[in-house]
Amino acid sequence: MPYPEPRTPYPARPARGVVVLVGAGPGDPGLITVRGMEWLARADVVVYDRLVDERLIARARPGAELIDVGKAPGDKKNRQPDINELLIGHVREGKTVVRLKGGDPFVFGRGGEEVLALVEAGLPFEVVPGITSAIAAPAYAGIPVTHRGISTSVTIVTGSEAPGKDDPSVDWKRVLQPKGTAVILMGWENLKQITTGLIASGTPPETPIALVYWGTEPYQKAVSGTLADIIEIATAAGISNPVVAIVGEVVKLRERLRWFDNRPLFGKRVLVTRTRSQASVLSDLLSREGAQPIEIPTIEIQPVEDFCEVDGELAGLAGYNWVVFTSVNAIDIVFERLSAGGRDARAFGPAKIAAIGSSSADALRAKGIVADAVADDAASEGIVGTLVAMGIAGAKILFPRAEKSRDIISRGLTSAGASVKEVVIYRNVRPADAAERLNRAMEAPLDVVTFASSSSVRNLVDLLGGDITKLGAPLVACIGPVTAAAARDLGLRVDIVGKDQTIRGLVDAIRQHFVEAEAARNG
Repeated sequence: MPYPEPRTPYPARPARGVVVLVGAGPGDPGLITVRGMEWLARADVVVYDRLVDERLIARARPGAELIDVGKAPGDKKNRQPDINELLIGHVREGKTVVRLKGGDPFVFGRGGEEVLALVEAGLPFEVVPGITSAIAAPAYAGIPVTHRGISTSVTIVTGSEAPGKDDPSVDWKRVLQPKGTAVILMGWENLKQITTGLIASGTPPETPIALVYWGTEPYQKAVSGTLADIIEIATAAGISNPVVAIVGEVVKLRERLRWFDNRPLFGKRVLVTRTRSQASVLSDLLSREGAQPIEIPTIEIQPVEDFCEVDGELAGLAGYNWVVFTSVNAIDIVFERLSAGGRDARAFGPAKIAAIGSSSADALRAKGIVADAVADDAASEGIVGTLVAMGIAGAKILFPRAEKSRDIISRGLTSAGASVKEVVIYRNVRPADAAERLNRAMEAPLDVVTFASSSSVRNLVDLLGGDITKLGAPLVACIGPVTAAAARDLGLRVDIVGKDQTIRGLVDAIRQHFVEAEAARNG
C-alpha cells in the first residue's frame, strides 16, 4: 500500500511541544514508515528538506505549517544553526514539529546535530528512522548491495569530501573491500577525484560502477560503466545531483534484476485532474506503473450552503422506494448529513439503493450498504437502463446530485413512470490555486492528461482560457465515453478511453496504449 493509513490511535499528542525527526525515505513517498506517516498526520509544523517528495508533504495534516528549509549544494541560506533555532523556537511554543528529512536522519542527514541542539536546549524529541538512499537507490536500479558469492559487505561513505584534500576523513584504500560493495552518497561534484582516488589506492580501473540519479523517483536514471569511463558515460546521459554511486561486482546484476525503470509508464508525466481527496487513488495506480503523476485538481467539491432541503428529504428516506447515487461525493455528503442528525444506514429503511459503477458500490459497502442495483455502464444512461429493466413504474425515487449535472437520470426515470425528487447536495467549483499549479506543471512537457469526469474537462479548458494548445501535445485519456464526448466537444483529441469506466480501468487503458505502442516500435 503506497500510503499506509495511520494506526488507531495516533501517537498521543504530547502535553508539551516535541520535535520528531522523521526519515522520509529516499524519494518515493511510499517508502516512508508507518510511524513516520502517523507523526506527519499529527504535526502542527512540518520542516522539510529539498529532496523530500512533494507528494509526501501533501499528506501533512490540513492546516499544518509547512516550512521549506531545503538547499542545493553551495547555497548559503538555511544554514544548520538557523534550522536548529527554528526547531527550538516552534517546540518552545508547545507545537508538535516534524523534521522531515530525506533518507534516514542519522545517515549523512545531520540529524545528530539537530538532536544535540535539542538536548542542549532541554527539549523533548523522537527519532523515526527512514530508508536510506544507500540501499534504496541501488535496489530501485536492480542492484543488490550484497549478494551471495559476490559481495558480503557494504561500506557507505560520503562523497562530498574530496579524496585529495589535506587530512581526509575517508580512507579510500579501505572503502572497497575484497568481495564487498562501496556505496558513495553525495559524490557527483567530486566524482573525478573519487574514481581517481579509488584507482590510486589499488582498485582496478575496470571495476564496475553504477550511478543512480534521483533514485526511486519516476524520473530516475541509472547508468553503468567502470571507474575508468563512468564520468564520460554519465555526462553523456545528463546525470547530475543527486546521485548515489555503487562500486563493485554487484553492479553487473543490474541488467538481469532491473524492475523499476522498465515498467510500461516509467518516466511518463501524467496530469491528474481529479479532486484533491480523490486524486491519490489515481496517482497511486499510475505510480505503480512507473508514471510520474502531476496532481492539478480542477474540481473542488463544495457542499451546498443550506442543508434544510437535504435534511428534510433525508428525514423521510424510508418513504422512498429507491435512492440513486451517481458519485462517491454524493454518498459521502449524504452520510455526513445522516451522522449530523444522529442517524446511520438504518435510516434508509425499506428503500432500495442504486449506484453507478463499482466505485460508488464500494463506497456504499464501506458504509454498510450493499446496493440493490449497480449499473455496469458507469454513466447516467446505464443506471436508467438498469432501473427501467427492473420495473420502476410508480416508484418514488430520491436523487441526491451535483448542481448543473446532466438531467438524463431524472428524465429517463420519469419517462418510465417513476416520481423523481432531485435534491442538490454539492457543486463542483474550481480550486483557487489551480491556474498557478497548472502553469507550473506545464513548464515541462506532459505525456498524458487524464479526465475522470466531464466537469474536470470543462474546468481544465477554463483554466487554459479556452486555449487548449497550451497543453502541448499530450495524449488525452478519459474514464469513459461520456467524458470523452465532453472532451471532444471542447476541441480535445481523445486518444485513450477506459473500458469499464473506473479509475483502475482508466489506468489499464493507458498502460495498454503504451504497451502496444512499444510493441509496434519493436516490430
